[in-house]
Amino acid sequence: MLKKISIAVALAFSSQAYAVDNTFFDDFTPLATSQTTALPDATPIKLSNPYFTQLSVADRVTENTQVPGSNSGSWDMIDADATGRYLFMPFETGTAGVMRYDTQTGTAETIVAPGTQGFVSGDASRVTPWGSYLTAEESWGTGSTKGRLFELTNPTTATATTSTTNASFIQRTVIPRVSHEGLAFDAMKNLYFIDEVNGGSIYKYVSNNANATNGDDYFASGQTFVAMVNGGNNNVSATGNIAWSAITDVNGGVLAGTSVLATDGTIDGRASANALLASNYERPEDMEIVTNALGQEIMYFATTTTHEVFAFNLNTGVSSLFASRASLDLLTGLGVGTELTSPDNIAFDANGNIYIVEDQPGAVSDDIWFANDINKDGDITDAGEGLERWASNGTPGSEFTGLYFDKNDPNVAYVNIQHPTNLNDRLIKITATAPVPEPETCAMLLTGLGLMGATARRRIKK
Repeated sequence: MLKKISIAVALAFSSQAYAVDNTFFDDFTPLATSQTTALPDATPIKLSNPYFTQLSVADRVTENTQVPGSNSGSWDMIDADATGRYLFMPFETGTAGVMRYDTQTGTAETIVAPGTQGFVSGDASRVTPWGSYLTAEESWGTGSTKGRLFELTNPTTATATTSTTNASFIQRTVIPRVSHEGLAFDAMKNLYFIDEVNGGSIYKYVSNNANATNGDDYFASGQTFVAMVNGGNNNVSATGNIAWSAITDVNGGVLAGTSVLATDGTIDGRASANALLASNYERPEDMEIVTNALGQEIMYFATTTTHEVFAFNLNTGVSSLFASRASLDLLTGLGVGTELTSPDNIAFDANGNIYIVEDQPGAVSDDIWFANDINKDGDITDAGEGLERWASNGTPGSEFTGLYFDKNDPNVAYVNIQHPTNLNDRLIKITATAPVPEPETCAMLLTGLGLMGATARRRIKK
């Protein structure tokens, strides 16, 4: 429990440290098993450190009591505005909407009413570089009218209501239709997205106005590409060199001989990728872009069907397998095996640690795994690296989703308990605090600091 303090003492004697330690979330004892029985609704998570605490800060029943009919449930992925004050999450239902949670006041409000513009299965959740909010539909197939990406242009000021009053909720048609989930921007402000289906592909939209200060300009024109890993050819779970092939023209319109149109005349991203024999992944889901120890941007994404997490190095243009059932379980020293099942969401903390969230039934086998990548090089194959069970869900019928680490407080995180059997979705706040050191640990630390002081004095005399 006190490894952070011990590490601090060790670092006191070291002339070099890899990185500043910003959070206590990576200080824990791995859970040996999943939570397999129900826990109280308001404290539903089995945590891996007694100094981690949890608090239910919003729930669907309360929201619908305050404003009847305003909340259709199944709260999904979470992102926050640039200040970190407001959290946003869509509803993954047949009448989808968007909720905003104010971390300062503790107020949760629906800001896009359920069913606005026929919005369904809201899943994707990403704040843009210019401050708006993107969400999209995880619903697409032959003959569908969905698979759309929407921009909420006034997410922090939209009025909480059961109608759309002043919420500016705009479909951005330049983005081809797919079954959306993960969205991510790289340093060049390119937008990446996935098609969440068995055989789904990975896409990149390059705006002709990358430094735009609003969505009208950013989405006015640009080209969409699909990933061709190791040559493409419909290869599954591919690793190797990444090439990007266009499925639209430079303005986002039809690319002759390549683009396949949907029934409404928009571009079908899935059919276009398949026509190119693009690389396939088995239900790719959430994605996050993290900068590794070498300053390279790594895009991580989970594939639920094959129980894997892949890493696209956006600087070197190479795809690799980051985590799988063959990854080492650091608690047992063996391959993690079926303990890792249906990874869905990806999150990262203030130290750049990666967390993998499962899509499994709560109170059965729904876990969050910590990927222990000690040297932060974007793989967990080095000595001492692997996976550790960080938390487990005790709400029957539900799944964890949307794990988000607060950008203002490195020791605060939020996670949704989605579609529980009792239909009362919850937003849970998790807080990590420093353990109180034992007297012998304090003595060790003081001794170490004393030796450092003595060394410093000798250097001054010299």
